[in-house]
Amino acid sequence: MSPETASTTYRRNHLFLLLLIGFISVVSSDELESLLNLKTALGESNTKVFDSWRPDNSVCNFTGITCDDSGSSVKEIDLSNQNLTGSIPFDSICQLQSLEKLSFGFNRLHGSVTEDLNKCSRLTYLDLGNNIFSGPIPDISSMNGLLYLYVNSSGFSGTFPWSSLENMTSLIVLSVGDNPFDQTPFPMQVLKLLNLNWLYMANCSIGGEIPAGIGDLTELIDFELSTNYITGEIPKEISKLVKLWQLELFANNLTGKLPVGLRNLTKLQRFDASTNYLEGDLSEIRFLTQLTSLQLFENKFTGEIPPELGEFKHLVNLSLYRNQLTGTLPPQLGSWSDFNFIDVSENFLTGQIPPDMCKNGKMTELLILQNNFTGEIPASYSDCKTLTRFRVSNNMLSGVVPSGIWGLPKAEIIDIATNDLEGGITSNIENAKTLAQIFAAHNRLSGELPQEISMATSLNMIDLSHNQISGKIPATIGELSQLSSLHLDNNKFTGEIPKSLRSCGSLSDINMAYNSFSGQIPAALGSLPTLNSLNLSYNQLSGQIPSTLSSLRLSILDLSDNKLAGPIPESLSVDAYNGSFAGNPGLCSQKVSYFRQCSPSSSDTSGVIRTVITCFSVGSAVILIFLAYSCYLKKKSQNDDEARSLKEDSWNIKSFHVLSFMEDDILDAINEQNLIGKGGSGQVYRASLKNGVELAVKHIRNSDSGHRKRKHSGKQKSLEFDAEVETLSSIRHVNVVKLYCSITSEESSLLVYEYLPNGSLWDRLHTSKKLGLDWETRYGIAVGAAKGLEYLHHGCERPVIHRDVKSSNILLDEYFKPRIADFGLAKIVQTDSTDGSTHVIAGTHGYIAPEYGYTYKVNEKSDVYSFGVVLMELVTGKKPMEAEFGENKDIVFWVCSKLKNKETVLSLVDSSIPEVYKEDTIKVLKIAIMCTSRLPALRPTMRTVVKMLEDAEPCKLLNIIITKDDDGKKKTDKILS
Repeated sequence: MSPETASTTYRRNHLFLLLLIGFISVVSSDELESLLNLKTALGESNTKVFDSWRPDNSVCNFTGITCDDSGSSVKEIDLSNQNLTGSIPFDSICQLQSLEKLSFGFNRLHGSVTEDLNKCSRLTYLDLGNNIFSGPIPDISSMNGLLYLYVNSSGFSGTFPWSSLENMTSLIVLSVGDNPFDQTPFPMQVLKLLNLNWLYMANCSIGGEIPAGIGDLTELIDFELSTNYITGEIPKEISKLVKLWQLELFANNLTGKLPVGLRNLTKLQRFDASTNYLEGDLSEIRFLTQLTSLQLFENKFTGEIPPELGEFKHLVNLSLYRNQLTGTLPPQLGSWSDFNFIDVSENFLTGQIPPDMCKNGKMTELLILQNNFTGEIPASYSDCKTLTRFRVSNNMLSGVVPSGIWGLPKAEIIDIATNDLEGGITSNIENAKTLAQIFAAHNRLSGELPQEISMATSLNMIDLSHNQISGKIPATIGELSQLSSLHLDNNKFTGEIPKSLRSCGSLSDINMAYNSFSGQIPAALGSLPTLNSLNLSYNQLSGQIPSTLSSLRLSILDLSDNKLAGPIPESLSVDAYNGSFAGNPGLCSQKVSYFRQCSPSSSDTSGVIRTVITCFSVGSAVILIFLAYSCYLKKKSQNDDEARSLKEDSWNIKSFHVLSFMEDDILDAINEQNLIGKGGSGQVYRASLKNGVELAVKHIRNSDSGHRKRKHSGKQKSLEFDAEVETLSSIRHVNVVKLYCSITSEESSLLVYEYLPNGSLWDRLHTSKKLGLDWETRYGIAVGAAKGLEYLHHGCERPVIHRDVKSSNILLDEYFKPRIADFGLAKIVQTDSTDGSTHVIAGTHGYIAPEYGYTYKVNEKSDVYSFGVVLMELVTGKKPMEAEFGENKDIVFWVCSKLKNKETVLSLVDSSIPEVYKEDTIKVLKIAIMCTSRLPALRPTMRTVVKMLEDAEPCKLLNIIITKDDDGKKKTDKILS
């Protein structure tokens, strides 16, 4: 080659190289711009992931970015789980021509996904799951090379573009569950995806039957179709899926038997078909030896539990409750593995409790209640230190309760009720630091209640009724500061009722009937702010009825058949307590007709003493007048001192609305003359302003709330105050009580509300004030209160669980419009909570949802239950607890027991409601029944409740109830369960 030719070739190659470099530079510049656009769109995110995304840095060095082998093009964007917020600019991202992976899962991304997503045609991996998008998923048919598609739990709605999947024949993972899509039959396009090994379609509104073609997806290792509207039988073709590791079909409407051939799924480790209508026996299960978790609860299975389950080496979770199973539990059950959980409650099982389920010391829950088990409680469970729930009630167990059971260090519930068990509660209960609930009623327990029970400081419910326990109640019981329910009735207790109970500030329910208690009724019981039910009947109590009981709002009061004497307090001499004082011949009353009239001569004093009294009557009158005047001066002085003390404090006012008053206007109202009520967390005063506006002021003394306080600025500050301020300060809703401001000092805290002149719904339904509360007014209260709760659950930035919904916490304005009030127990659901629930026992007896007796976890559905009780109050006019319902029965039980035919249903309606409105009341009663379903999952949301209250037609309800006997239990049980 000549020098000239070589030079020309060199120049040509050099020019080509410069052009190539220039081209690459242009491509890199475009990709940089696309990524910087993405950064800008998500720039408000609280994350450091974008710190490296700078124009002076190489795109391939950006955090979350992977380039191709040449380093010239972006191949992957993985920004999952980075706390990102904002909307994704797909129009910009999809300009990345080499992009194959796009992962934004587990963030808080919002907005709609535009059609521009379809331009990312080279993607093999797309993850938009676990975000808060809105609107439908657009057409993605261009992505025919997709291998992985995750859009689960992302808030998408509308119709999923199933037709887009037809050409995605290489798809390995399809995860579309947990989205509120429009209901659709099982999408047949899925059956063409023969390479699928992971199919997640749970909770996305799939209906119809599972097609037989599902058997063609032989590569599946995970198939989840739970919480949908699936009907029909499980197809026998499912037995072809021999690679299955997990099969989830729970919470559907499946019928029929477990298909023959299910035994072929020998690699199956997790199987859940619970909450369906499946029937037949469990014989196919005995071949699935690799099972670790078997969940078939709430079906109609019959026959025996296969004995082979006792040989399963890996089984750790077994849940078969609410079926019709018979026979025994395999005696070796759980003895091979780190067995964790068993629930076979509500069957017809017999035999003894397998002794070795906690052999490896890992068991947390043993639930076998409501069966026919016999024999003793195996002593081995005394050493099961991991147990949190031990529930063996409603069986035929006998023998002595192993002493170690009472001292299990992690136990939260011990439930041995309704058996034939003996022995006593032992002193090692002092080790049960987490024990919250004891249910031991209806046994033959004896001995005395040990002093050490006061060291189980988490106790909130104790039911030892119907046993043979004797001796005195330990005076230290007052140390159980969280105690809310105490049932000791039908035992052999003696001695006095401990005055220390006044320290149990959360007590709402006391039953000590049918014992041999003596002495006087402690006046201190009247200081229990939340006491709702008090039964001290059939004892040997003497002395007068304490006037302090008048300050309580009691649904149940029974002091009958004692030795009480003297006048019945005037405020208790009302029809609501008719019969509460019978069997006390020493009582007298000015109002109750069947008691003798109280008079100066009603005592047994002698004539001499009467003469002496007569002689000194004038002198006594003078002395009394003098003492009364002295007390008046002293009380006035105390009030003046208190007023001066309030004025002298340094106050900090925090307003939440525009205020038309000054701090002094409120402080001036804190005096005895303006007191209008007492609550669990403070006294309430009415403040009348000069401009005619009236306000309600809750006064909380920071040193008066005992165990409910925590340190704050060197003083004790009320947790109820914190909860109420945090909850109400940001709420703006016509059906939630308005909080104008908080005023705080070192010594006191004040909350200033709007004043509601018509009191509470409880007052209007259950006291003499109920006159004039017609059905139209009641219905309006129901709708308004429902809207207030709907706002708390669905309209706030973070859902608010009220936790004490009841008629006394629904206040009424001058037009009888309702306001939800008293947020001292409210809980704001934290955004990082995994289940949106809270572990606190709270509420009022009669309104508390049944899950309180089963688990600590409560959520919005617990409020729904309580609201259902309020609806029943509105319809029936009854209190949540009435003697006519039966012992330990509530209004929910009573209502459900009457749902037999149209006549018995109509008999539930308050007799004061005219006939013309009774059809309308039944509509509300139906909603109340659904709200009080035993299972939280079957209760509607408050959003649904509002819609039903506004739109439901009464005639449909009557059909549902009337056809119960004609159509069988299945339809009605779904409503009443």
